[in-house]
Amino acid sequence: MKLYILVVFSVFCSVTAEEDERLPNKCEVCKFLTVELQDALEKTGRSKEVLEVGEVLDTGKRRRKIKYNTSETRLTEAVDDICERILQYSVHAERPGSLRYAKGTSQTMSTLKNLVHKGVKVDLGLPFELWDEPSVEVSDMKKQCETMLERYEDVVEDWYFHHQDQRLENFLCKNHVLKTSEQECITEAWKGDMGTKRGDKEAEGDSTREKGTTHDAGEL
Repeated sequence: MKLYILVVFSVFCSVTAEEDERLPNKCEVCKFLTVELQDALEKTGRSKEVLEVGEVLDTGKRRRKIKYNTSETRLTEAVDDICERILQYSVHAERPGSLRYAKGTSQTMSTLKNLVHKGVKVDLGLPFELWDEPSVEVSDMKKQCETMLERYEDVVEDWYFHHQDQRLENFLCKNHVLKTSEQECITEAWKGDMGTKRGDKEAEGDSTREKGTTHDAGEL
């Protein structure tokens, strides 16, 4: 049974070794920027709040009232921490293309954590408490997101005030940021877990017989 666990780790290592240097491309950055921004806006889209803008002067003019859900304030608040939200993503190395970036723990990492909790010693080259820290790839996506948002701020505002009948990913990514040859990731959609969960469960079950054994993922 020990051999089976070694095979699981070997697959894990071969996948991560191939993907270690693959930083997110422009399509992936734009895709998740728009996903997060549209999500943030949808959460405030039904607000009934009314804002008062302008100053009351000696002339007696009244402050203007505008709906929050059509205001610049709503957009500013949504954009404010949008790239910070990228840090909630993890790298799911077992998934193809842009689908490798998703929130939650990856299937591979979940398997390794379960093995650790069952007493198997797993060495990934960093302390267990740092396993959930943003990866190099995710941190790079955040930086690229900030640069892209700054560069295309006017385009996002134009979409918000005049073109919300269009998907933001189409308006921003397809029409302004990406060349036609760079748009492949936009249509990629997750259709469920890949791989054999049964195999993962078997590996976890077998690990109970291997308590105290140290597995160095870097050597497998």
